[in-house]
Amino acid sequence: MSPRRRSCLVTSRTVRVIAQIMRGPLNRYHALVDENALEADPAQEEAAERLQGLHEALKSHHPQRKGLFFRSRRPAPKGVYLWGGVGRGKTLLMDLFFNSTPVAKKRRVHFHEFMAQTHERIAQWRAMDERARKKSPYYVKGAGDDPIRPVARTIAREAHLLAFDEFQVSDIADAMILGRLFGALFSEGVVVVATSNRSPHDLYKDGLNRQLFTPFIDLLVERLDAIELVAARDYRLARLAGAPVYYQPLGRGADLCMDKAWERMVCGAKALPCEVRVKGRKVTVPLQARGAARFDFADLFEKPLGANDYLAIVRRFGTLFIDHIPIMGPDMRNEAKRFVVLIDAVYDAKTKLVCSADDEPDALYAVGDGSFEFERTASRLMEMRSAEYLGADHAT
Repeated sequence: MSPRRRSCLVTSRTVRVIAQIMRGPLNRYHALVDENALEADPAQEEAAERLQGLHEALKSHHPQRKGLFFRSRRPAPKGVYLWGGVGRGKTLLMDLFFNSTPVAKKRRVHFHEFMAQTHERIAQWRAMDERARKKSPYYVKGAGDDPIRPVARTIAREAHLLAFDEFQVSDIADAMILGRLFGALFSEGVVVVATSNRSPHDLYKDGLNRQLFTPFIDLLVERLDAIELVAARDYRLARLAGAPVYYQPLGRGADLCMDKAWERMVCGAKALPCEVRVKGRKVTVPLQARGAARFDFADLFEKPLGANDYLAIVRRFGTLFIDHIPIMGPDMRNEAKRFVVLIDAVYDAKTKLVCSADDEPDALYAVGDGSFEFERTASRLMEMRSAEYLGADHAT
């Protein structure tokens, strides 16, 4: 086939895919099934239909300025809270919806990252004097020292649609402000879509002073349709099963196997870089899609990263791909220590690991300081290849 002919075919397919996306998540879902990129699943299709309804409703939802507030010409449509077990397709459906939604101002963010940024904004507002607050475009008359409504207005000006990945509440500082924060966001016309492993009624379960949190649950159920995604199988596990998750030795063969495993995992999604916020800092993720992240060994272990960085990464992503793990001698003791810390975090969170390495786990670091600790790491790397580990729920 001539390069020109191939270019025409690529262009034609790109145009077709864009047209499918613009028509909404249900159309794109059906197209992926027809292309055998996805296996048809009635529960996923039902959820895609509900998201399609929101897609259509958002076409006529236009928050606008009126005085100092955003207001809609009509009430904002109800959002969607999509919950269920791991690997059931929640991230896939969120991708299809978010990429197709006609809203110009939209933001997709991991829930923990959103709350960390919100707390930073609250602290910044509290640090301002009254004169500076009154000059702010987000000033709310009568709010006094309360930062919630001004912060909510800031968020609403940036995004009319908020899409949250991994909606889960475990921090009491988050729990105590969520009701007022989301109440203010909804009053500004913001629409919320979220994915979670938990039912809304199980959020912050057994948390301290949970009785103060339950009004937020009532608000969430009122403003979002809660849809349990009871898909037929764990599709993430299916994409990992039947093929190795540990490739060695390093070389072209291992690289090709890693690329194929990555393609199976992301299922046609466009992988892009992102950043994970950790205590005010940002850790770069070279590639991520469909709840999976891909790194080179150097990205994770040749940089001054620590336990908090690794914890944030494994909580954020259900599957990690790590390319080019070398044999680490005494001259790489710092890299080996970081590697041990990451594998411990991966293991505790039951994050899935796909990697390429220069040898079997017990030969990756056999001499020098830290070799005893590495024995546990090697054992865990072996266990991570088991069906039992691959089938365990990811602890976010």
